[in-house]
Amino acid sequence: MYGIVDCNSFYASCERAFRPDLKGKPIVVLSNNDGCVIARSKEVKAFKDIPMAAPAFKLMDQFKEHGIHVFSSNYPLYGDMSSRVMRIIEEHVDEIELYSIDEAFFKLNGKTAEEAKRIGEKIQKEILKQLGMPVSVGIAESKALAKIANRIVKKFSDKLGSVYVIGTEEQRIKALKWIAIGDVWGIGRGLKKQLNAMGIEKAYGFTLLSDELVRKRFSVVGLRLKKDLEGKPTMILEKGLDEDRKMIAVTRSFPKELKDLRAIEERIATFANSCAEKLRTQKSECSSAYVFLRSNRFGEEYVKLSAVVHFGFETSSSITITKEVIQKLREIFKEGYAYKKAGVVVMGLKPASKHQTRMFGDENPKHQSLMHTVDALNEKLGKGKIKLANQDIKVTWKMRQEHLSPQYTTNFKDIISVNCRK
Repeated sequence: MYGIVDCNSFYASCERAFRPDLKGKPIVVLSNNDGCVIARSKEVKAFKDIPMAAPAFKLMDQFKEHGIHVFSSNYPLYGDMSSRVMRIIEEHVDEIELYSIDEAFFKLNGKTAEEAKRIGEKIQKEILKQLGMPVSVGIAESKALAKIANRIVKKFSDKLGSVYVIGTEEQRIKALKWIAIGDVWGIGRGLKKQLNAMGIEKAYGFTLLSDELVRKRFSVVGLRLKKDLEGKPTMILEKGLDEDRKMIAVTRSFPKELKDLRAIEERIATFANSCAEKLRTQKSECSSAYVFLRSNRFGEEYVKLSAVVHFGFETSSSITITKEVIQKLREIFKEGYAYKKAGVVVMGLKPASKHQTRMFGDENPKHQSLMHTVDALNEKLGKGKIKLANQDIKVTWKMRQEHLSPQYTTNFKDIISVNCRK
């Protein structure tokens, strides 16, 4: 049996875990620099005038009108809470795949539907008891069906509780006839459009197509999804680093618009260095990077510049990545515009343990030991104490976070203190 644990309104639930007074109250969480709405509690979703991704500055009146509690993104808290959730799941399952910060697939070997349901209920209760985090658990014979089971339990939580198992053929068919084809995990807009053109509106219709037709029209990927929906698992749990899908991104909006190339270079260098540090933390390397620069979307003229740089080898060196990204930035930069946002994305990730040394064209081998020393010093002296020469040593990048909650679990000064009285 396969299952998926999905944290309900994860960011909002993290805030509520340490603020019981917010139980049942509407909550929104904003993106970097308090830009847009990126998370809404169940209560907020009932308000049609508070859509996802809407600019926060346009919604201040609505926040006050509806009594909505606003929070800035507290990623250290969310990341730590996510790790705690995953550790609890791992204690009860045979295999686990971390799918996102608030979702994880798992596998139970040799379990019946009833046994799997009991394990799912135990996971749900322990996460709620230990962390105060509500979760929904969907279980079925395959990952795709488990996703549907999870969607069902969220939709009908009043009747089903927090755990639902698609354990019989009758339940499988009923679920596939209920869910729209566009809501099936793995069905993108393009595939949905093609299937709708064929008269297929529900997932069940997709499973009635012949294997030959699906493979011919939608490739082997589509066929695997069809088999998964039939209860024949073909999409197994992914272990370790997904070399084709994983990437690391650092993007930020500037506090004020920047026109000077040198000032923008300093920001890009900081972003590239941050990506490199994250690569080394997860013991991986990248083979290319994407750099972009954008003007104010709400300005008179919107400009978006971007380019990809290929290193020719895998690296996690801040020196190499920053140097190449800055060079590419200089190539695409256009004078005369005021830029509001920029970012660096490193791609083509592979485990550092699988580094392929090249006789010609590889980077300086001294970089590895140098980066190790820099990381050790920053860990000892404090993050950002050792910087590259193209970073401003006087500038500490700080996002606008006017509604930031304490980092209850990751910062000693924010640990909750309790007064006990007899």
